[in-house]
Amino acid sequence: MREKSVSWPVFKHWLKLGRWRMRRSVTALRWGIEELAKSPAVLGNAMPKSGSHLIIQVLQGLTHLGPFVNPGFPPVNRTEDNRNLPVETVLANIHAMRPGDIGYGYLHARQPFIEAMTRQGRAMVFVYRDPRDMIVSHVFYATEMHRGHGMHRYYTEVLRTMEERINAAIGGVDEDGFELSNINVKYERYLDWLQIPEVLALRFEDLILDRDNALVCLLKYLEQRGFSPRMTQEQSVSTLKEAIAPSRSGTFRKGKPGNWQEYFTPANKRLFKEMAGNLLIQLGYEKDYGW
Repeated sequence: MREKSVSWPVFKHWLKLGRWRMRRSVTALRWGIEELAKSPAVLGNAMPKSGSHLIIQVLQGLTHLGPFVNPGFPPVNRTEDNRNLPVETVLANIHAMRPGDIGYGYLHARQPFIEAMTRQGRAMVFVYRDPRDMIVSHVFYATEMHRGHGMHRYYTEVLRTMEERINAAIGGVDEDGFELSNINVKYERYLDWLQIPEVLALRFEDLILDRDNALVCLLKYLEQRGFSPRMTQEQSVSTLKEAIAPSRSGTFRKGKPGNWQEYFTPANKRLFKEMAGNLLIQLGYEKDYGW
């Protein structure tokens, strides 16, 4: 009887498990087992197209500052081939993170994730972004960069202009087998992270335009969660900055705050104000509707 062959994603997962264990052993030898045990497990969390690859690069820089480990796993809520995982498996992945482990994901602000990421020994950095820039990034990604994206055919075969695509991303889509949540629904799933004291919320724009202060906030937060730095603050900030290389991300395009202004037409602005004008005020990106 022929034995079943192991699929590549499964084999890849087992290879990564072995690498993770080896990296933990090396980190324990370098920094000490007790110091590793004191470090929090850190998760970088973000909405898609809102800075997840930037924050994971920053967090991976922690391995040069102290007893932290980069396991090299995919997002905690996705498989090796980028499919969404069921809640039970996501929770198991979170619980599997050991002291000092660094991970990332796209977790909604709901139970059981809130409880899992706010308990002792855990740290979460939630990155959010101007919804207008997020929309532009999403449209380019689905249209030009990822042909397997669920909205690729709709954006390229049903719609013809950037204005139409942006309007679809603002208002949502539910037709002809295509489904996309509107911008309010997208953000509502994550907004409660901003209200949880145990979570550090950072704006993507600050990580780009006010990087030093954003990284200082990160370091202070990690100290509160159990990290004991061995470098000066200035040295630590410099080390984390050196870890940032956006062009290494397979989804990197521009990452430029305010890029939406190059693409939003007056019609796009009107629809956004009607659908989610208050969202910008709530997030602090605008003071009123006069933009």
